[in-house]
Amino acid sequence: MHLLNLGILAHVDAGKTSLTERLLHSVGVIDEIGSVDAGSTRTDTLALERRRGITIKSAVVSFAVDDVTVNLIDTPGHPDFIAEVERVLGVLDGAVLVVSAVEGVQAQTRVLMRTLRRLGIPTLVFVNKIDRRGATDEPVLRALSERLSVAVVPMGTADALGTREARFVPGLGPSALDVLADHDDDLLSRYLEGPVPDDRVHAALVAQTRRCLVHPVYFGSAATGAGVSELVVGIKELLPAADGEPEERVAGTVFKVERGPAGEKIAYARVFSGTLRTRDRIPFGENREEGRVTAISVFEQGADVRQDTVPAGRIAKLWGLEGVRIGDALGEPRTAHEHHFAPPTLETVVVPGPGTDRGALHLALTRLAEQDPLIGLRHDEVRQETSVSLYGEVQKEVIEATLAEEFGLDVSFRETTPLCVERPAGSGEAAEFNKKDDNPFLATVGLRVDPAPVGSGVDFRLEVELGSMPYAFFKAVEDTVCDTLAQGLHGWQVTDCTVTMTRCGYSPRQSHAHQGFDKSMSSTGADFRGLTPLVLVEALRRAGTRVHEPMHRFRLEAPADTLGALLPVLAALRAVPQATGTRGETAILEGVIPAERVHELEQRLPGLTRGEGELESAFDHYAPVARATVPCRPRTDHNPLNRKEYLLNVTRRVGG
Repeated sequence: MHLLNLGILAHVDAGKTSLTERLLHSVGVIDEIGSVDAGSTRTDTLALERRRGITIKSAVVSFAVDDVTVNLIDTPGHPDFIAEVERVLGVLDGAVLVVSAVEGVQAQTRVLMRTLRRLGIPTLVFVNKIDRRGATDEPVLRALSERLSVAVVPMGTADALGTREARFVPGLGPSALDVLADHDDDLLSRYLEGPVPDDRVHAALVAQTRRCLVHPVYFGSAATGAGVSELVVGIKELLPAADGEPEERVAGTVFKVERGPAGEKIAYARVFSGTLRTRDRIPFGENREEGRVTAISVFEQGADVRQDTVPAGRIAKLWGLEGVRIGDALGEPRTAHEHHFAPPTLETVVVPGPGTDRGALHLALTRLAEQDPLIGLRHDEVRQETSVSLYGEVQKEVIEATLAEEFGLDVSFRETTPLCVERPAGSGEAAEFNKKDDNPFLATVGLRVDPAPVGSGVDFRLEVELGSMPYAFFKAVEDTVCDTLAQGLHGWQVTDCTVTMTRCGYSPRQSHAHQGFDKSMSSTGADFRGLTPLVLVEALRRAGTRVHEPMHRFRLEAPADTLGALLPVLAALRAVPQATGTRGETAILEGVIPAERVHELEQRLPGLTRGEGELESAFDHYAPVARATVPCRPRTDHNPLNRKEYLLNVTRRVGG
């Protein structure tokens, strides 16, 4: 028996969760098919998922097809949760991309297929809803080929489209052989000579599917079951089995973290090699912290079953790894799929409702951020406020509902604002000397800030001898530089810069006769941590910084006759079309738009385009703010921009 870890992906409302239910029913895992509308599906377990009819968190369920055990992972379809999808992709062996026969290829479909191909994940396509009025087959095939820029192989045809009698008729046509021959010179030679044996065609189909050269397409209906049995055969025969040697050293990846009923942390992990056992001590994460596995569950026939071991290739739930985070490598580090997580580009302040305990709220938000490391928290001690970073407006509802249903906390939100960054506009240098002028700290620190290439982050360097003072003091300066750059001159994260330490000095350890260490005469790490922010912000002042706002690249398709109404709105939203084109009577616009304006465009688009407009957008880059008023964010630190206020907050030793 071999294993297959399979992902189900789709644009929202394409019928992905319904297909999951039908698959589980067809293989005998469930006796009754759950309904998305009724909130009775097997994989949507969150109350909000059931209420909204959307998938928010990935879920795992297992079933067997003859000698193949399939771990099926149902993933979110809404673009606000694309990070959740990308985390799952790193543990998959294959995928099924669901497309609606009525709506066809949509914005998120394009995003998902690009990601699947970039990561080299073999993918089948299931064209769902062939029983719905308005369903088409050939137009969808053309859209798959043209708009997704992929080679598709129809595995049959659809009959009685748009009726409850719609069915899938399996069988490869001549067009399939044409597509396969394009990627196989031997097959092309046989094809030119005459008929090609079926087994040779099937072998080429299997090989090319597993190499992501072609994508087999099935038509069907999750509602009626049409085409599902053929899809199951395709999953079994065309997608590759999970690989990995159970006798090698343990290597795995955590792709989901949740809390159990008692608050215990549960990690979902794919084991790529080796065999993990209960009571094993396993290193994980960047710091290679060790934890002891106290319990293991694997997925079998629709349930998770406790076992003592989990071998290579399997997905399991692990207990006992309290410090583990999503994305952590377990055991032997391995070269995994490279993730391209776009950063959150929006931010909002969480406002506690009447009677809501702020301490409990902060703890609950910390738990939520723990389950999604791309969602950042920012706590303002002065104002007693917590901000949360977001990908989109739907996440507000998810956070609000989760806090209410899981933690009993009532919250609302302030208006969403863009999450900007600052970059140095030039170079600047500053220094302060040990106990001179009004420096109350027993430390000398000199720092220079220089611009660095876009995307390079922050680099800390030394222009002083490493042995000129204890290493712990250098480490204190470096760590404090990184912490301080979280809030620049305008309150935003400072990035793409090099910070160089140009001067250093300290007071050696002093002690009185027959007495211990004299802190008032000897430098400590606290002196360097206290002085560094003052020097760094002064260097930043002299360099100057520019605020950059997040920009999304968009692709908009709309009827050509609606452009007259659409273009002025785009201009008002500060969107800049950079390329235009047409496809029949459809106009295609590509360009950039500020992240904070995307939601408004999504809301206004249906009214401007008679409901026919389609928008695809994703974070692309940060651009200098062109507005007259530069956006600022309130500080949450001791405010080194105001020296007097800072020193009062940090130390009582003010003055010389």
